[in-house]
Amino acid sequence: MDDSSPERLPLFPLGSVLFPGGHLPLQIFEVRYLDMIARRHRAGQPFGVVCLSEGSEVRRRDATPGSDGFAAEAFHPIGTLARIDDLQRPHPGLLRVRCTGTQRFRVQASQRGPYGLWLADVTPLADDAAVPVPDDLAFARDALQRLVRRIDASIDAGAGDAIERPILEPYRWNDCGWLANRWCDVLPLDAPAKQRLLALDSPVLRLELVADALVQMGIDTAV
Repeated sequence: MDDSSPERLPLFPLGSVLFPGGHLPLQIFEVRYLDMIARRHRAGQPFGVVCLSEGSEVRRRDATPGSDGFAAEAFHPIGTLARIDDLQRPHPGLLRVRCTGTQRFRVQASQRGPYGLWLADVTPLADDAAVPVPDDLAFARDALQRLVRRIDASIDAGAGDAIERPILEPYRWNDCGWLANRWCDVLPLDAPAKQRLLALDSPVLRLELVADALVQMGIDTAV
């Protein structure tokens, strides 16, 4: 994305939050997304993932007087670009894609177009600065390393599929932003809590809040 001016971007509102470096599998069957995803994939361009604050992932009809015939949808202004890594067409009317989150962005203006597809003027947000993990937060790194080892052992034992691993290399164990984001990928936090973490510009503060959640859940020593 060009940092100097807003870009018109198609959006995919979800009930979950995508973090930079996170992995997102999608099964796409709605008309409003089938053509958009296929075109973005052909062009090698990302689309935007935003978290819903109102409405549902699948467009629903609403006969309320004064509506356009569909239920209202609203989403948070901070989202993440999704790079399409793989696209499969198992049969007509269905796409299966695997995506990776890249850069955060802020929605400046949005408009719902034909078939309910959202288009937005967005501006990119700066990538997290590379900040080493402080000693008092090292337990968060150690716990995630233990979790990754457990996942690897499960896959090696034939109990899981490597393609479904939630945390993939390259690992950046001493980077606050990366570490916080990977915990956000796997922790059972609700979407509003994850959205608040995504919106934070300070990777250290994000990791501090994640570390607090780990302690509250007893994950700091149990993983």
